[in-house]
Amino acid sequence: MSRIGKMPVAIPAGVEVTVADGNLVTVKGPKGTLTQQLQPSMTIKQEGAELLVSRPDDGKENRALHGLTRALLHNMVVGVTDGYKKTLEVNGVGYRAAKEGNKLVLNIGYSHTVEVPEIDGITIEVPQPNQIVVSGCDKQKVGQFAAEIREKRPPEPYKGKGIKYADEVIRRKVGKTGAKK
Repeated sequence: MSRIGKMPVAIPAGVEVTVADGNLVTVKGPKGTLTQQLQPSMTIKQEGAELLVSRPDDGKENRALHGLTRALLHNMVVGVTDGYKKTLEVNGVGYRAAKEGNKLVLNIGYSHTVEVPEIDGITIEVPQPNQIVVSGCDKQKVGQFAAEIREKRPPEPYKGKGIKYADEVIRRKVGKTGAKK
């Protein structure tokens, strides 16, 4: 039995979960509404303030999908109650970020500024010129959008310049040594 799959998903007060035909799950909460089509072979039951996921048999694919389905449901419930947040840091001399309207404007060492438009369901905040906070209720969208921002100038290993996650550690390399005589 899947250790993650057999755990129930707690539904907090103020969250409404609807399971339609074919496992189309809709979760409504204070931060927004998420809808996702989950694997139809899995059985999703709501018992009181909990969601339970069960699988039809112990086939390899069903064992893998059991934990995945439960994790996706849990991420949806957490997303509409607390939301998800990724913090990025901009490192480098003259590198900075600013928010203009609904666009993120980055000065990251190119001859031009890089503009990243905000997408639906994602909010961008720039509390400091060297910090970007991406937040939203969909975990996958938040992570993907943060990865796209980081991709504009990934951190390099010699000086550590670029855009990195706040909790990311850059493994530094030793630069060139002097000429041998």
